[in-house]
Amino acid sequence: MTSPPGGSDDSASTAQAPPMVCARCGTRSEGPQPTWTCSVENGTRSYLCDTCARENLRAIEGRLDSAWW
Repeated sequence: MTSPPGGSDDSASTAQAPPMVCARCGTRSEGPQPTWTCSVENGTRSYLCDTCARENLRAIEGRLDSAWW
């Protein structure tokens, strides 16, 4: 696949996503972490690292709408 004229894949103008931070323990991740849990509450997105997600699985499930079950 080719890039459009004037565009390149190594351009410095591409914006990177801000680092993800675990909402519970504060662990930081510079890149995407497909195993982290993402939660949206009151329009605010927050993330939980693997360890915190495992430790708090029941609390996460308890907040799901009954339609999920």
